[in-house]
Amino acid sequence: MTEQRNAEEILRAREVLGWKLGLERMRRLCTLLGMPQNRFASIHVVGTNGKTSVTRMTAALLEAHGVSTGAYLSPHIHSWRERVMIRGEPISEEAFVDALERVEESAQVADRAAGEEGPVTQFELLTAAAFVAFAAARVKYAVIEAGLGGRLDATNVIPSKSTVLTSVGLDHTEWLGETLEEIAAEKLAVLRDHTTLIVGDVPSEIEPVIAREFERRHAHLVRVGVDAGGDPITYRDRNLALAESATEEALGRLDPDAVLGLQGITIPGRAQLVPGEPPEIFDAAHNPDGARALAEALPELTGGADVVCCLAVLEGKDAIGIIDGLAPCLLPLRLHGDPAGSDRGLGAAGGSRAARARARGALREGRRDRRGDSRPDPGVGASTRPCRRANRGRAGRRQPLPSQLHMDREARSELLTMMGLVAIVVAVVILVFFAFGYVFGLLFL
Repeated sequence: MTEQRNAEEILRAREVLGWKLGLERMRRLCTLLGMPQNRFASIHVVGTNGKTSVTRMTAALLEAHGVSTGAYLSPHIHSWRERVMIRGEPISEEAFVDALERVEESAQVADRAAGEEGPVTQFELLTAAAFVAFAAARVKYAVIEAGLGGRLDATNVIPSKSTVLTSVGLDHTEWLGETLEEIAAEKLAVLRDHTTLIVGDVPSEIEPVIAREFERRHAHLVRVGVDAGGDPITYRDRNLALAESATEEALGRLDPDAVLGLQGITIPGRAQLVPGEPPEIFDAAHNPDGARALAEALPELTGGADVVCCLAVLEGKDAIGIIDGLAPCLLPLRLHGDPAGSDRGLGAAGGSRAARARARGALREGRRDRRGDSRPDPGVGASTRPCRRANRGRAGRRQPLPSQLHMDREARSELLTMMGLVAIVVAVVILVFFAFGYVFGLLFL
C-alpha cells in the first residue's frame, strides 16, 4: 500500500466540509460508482435507540444461517473500520482503503457537478465506501443502520427488502421534529413499496403514522412481541426478537440453534461488561430512553452491586432526562460543568443552579425508590466507594473521574475573570508609578 493514503487521511479530508442532510449528493455519487448498493439484498434498520444492537444481531443471525453478510454501523469506538463489518469482522485495512479511494475519485467528479447542495460529506463518502466494499466482497445480504433519521439520511438510497423500526423517542428534535409523530414519519420514510415493515415496541402515538406509511407503500406489516416465559422483558430481549424477525423475513426460516448461539453475543459499547478491578460497564446511552434501558440492564450485569456512574453528555442533549433515567441504579453523582449554550442540558433555561437542583432531586428520588424507604439522603458528592462500574456517554472514550475534576466551567470562568481584573489593576498601578516618575524628573532634575 505504498502508493495509498490511509483511511484516516481520506476521511479527514472530508471532515472539514461538515455534514448536511439530503440525498442529491449521495444519489449522484452512487450513480457514478455504478449503483453498488443494488448488488446485494439489504435490510434497513431505523429508530431512536437499539439500531446498532439490532443491526449486529441480525447480521450475526444471517451469518449463523450460512448467509454471507455485511453490516454498516455508526458510530465507531476505536477505528473507522468497525463501521463496515464483513462476515462478522471489521473490514481489512487494505479493502477499506481500496473502497475509500475509489469513492473519493468519484466524489471529486460529483463535487464538480454540485450546485447549492455542496460537496460530498464525510458520512456520505463512508456510506458509499461501505456499499462498494460489500459489493466487492460479494455478500448476499447487508444490514444497514441509518445514521440520523431516515428520509434524508445518506443510507436512504438502498433498495431494502425489509425495514426494521426499533423504537421512537424524542432525540435529534432540531432536525427530525418536535413530536413523536414527526420523528416517526422521518424514520419510516425509508420504507420501500411492496416490502416488509418490522415494528418493535413503539409508543401508541405513532400508530397512525405506521398505518399510513405501510398502507401507502403496500407493505407487509410484522409486529414483534416478546415471550419471556414469565420473566421480565428486557431491551435486549426486544432487540433480539427484532433481529430474529428480520432474519426470518429474509430467509423464510429461523434455525433455533442459530438463535440459541446468539444469546451470548456482546455488542461493543452497549451494556458491555469489561472485567477488571473494578469491573466496568460501557454504554453509549445518550438520551432518556437509552438511559432507562441501561438502568434496566444494570441489576443483572452487576448482581445488585452498587454502581458509580462516570457520565459524559454532549452539549444539546437532555442531560437531566439522562440522569433521571439512570438515577434509580446509581450511587451519589457529582456534577461537573454545564454544557455551554445548551437549551436542554444542565445549563438549561433557569440557570445552572436550578438545573443542578433538578438533577439532585432526580437522584435522591431514585435512590429512595431503590432502597424502598425514606432515610435521609447522603447527599450528592464524590463517592468514597470504589468505582465499580462506569457508564460512558460516548462509548469507548474514557472521561476523567470526578476526583480528577477540581472545578466546573462556571468556577473556571469566574477565576479567569478575577485574574484578568487583577492583571489590569496591576498594569494601571505600574503605569501611574512610571508617569509620576517621569513628571518628577522633568520638574526637579
